[in-house]
Amino acid sequence: MTVSEEARWTSTARPASPQGTSRNRARWAGALAVLIAAGSLVTIPPAQADGARPSDAELLAKCDNGTKKCVFHPGGSMTEFRGPRRQVGSDYPNCTSLPQRSSRSWSETTESSNSVGLSMTVTVGYEGLFNSFSASITTSFEHAWRTAHTESSSTFVEVRPGEVGWLTRAPDMQKVSGTYELIFKDRFHGKRYWYVPFKAEGPVGTSSVAQRTRPMTEKEKAAWC
Repeated sequence: MTVSEEARWTSTARPASPQGTSRNRARWAGALAVLIAAGSLVTIPPAQADGARPSDAELLAKCDNGTKKCVFHPGGSMTEFRGPRRQVGSDYPNCTSLPQRSSRSWSETTESSNSVGLSMTVTVGYEGLFNSFSASITTSFEHAWRTAHTESSSTFVEVRPGEVGWLTRAPDMQKVSGTYELIFKDRFHGKRYWYVPFKAEGPVGTSSVAQRTRPMTEKEKAAWC
């Protein structure tokens, strides 16, 4: 073997230096990290979308419509309160020079409401929800829940000359709060157990009626008298 051939063999057969190997590994590790990061930006795990929480109304619509259990658990005692006062019936102006006493007929319906904004009457798609609620109230408080109540009556109004009279009514209300427990037959949005906080107000069936009077304005006198 000649001197030149020995030099070429020595040059090609010499192993890579430790520093060169470390640099190659670092470059490959950096490239791999970039690929992983890029992939994470465009890949969305299926479980993330499946686990998104549905709205309370969407969950409650599934009561007895995909669930094997749907129960309302009251979180405390039922309490009563006085509802807002509103005018019932029409105005009664007295355009005479003598006090007038007249019977005025009126009618008003008070409906229940809740924290989810659903109609508390039994509507299509929510039968199971309200049946469960009513059954729970009856069992827990030995008291039936009213979804609505209409009150009608005739009340005397006494109006002095030159004044206008009217009637106001404030319904007696009841309220309760608690939690709906829903257990699904199959997973719904990734879970079989869901809990929905729920508050409801409804009419008791009684009210407070009061008479009000005030002097008529000149515009009212021109229109009524």
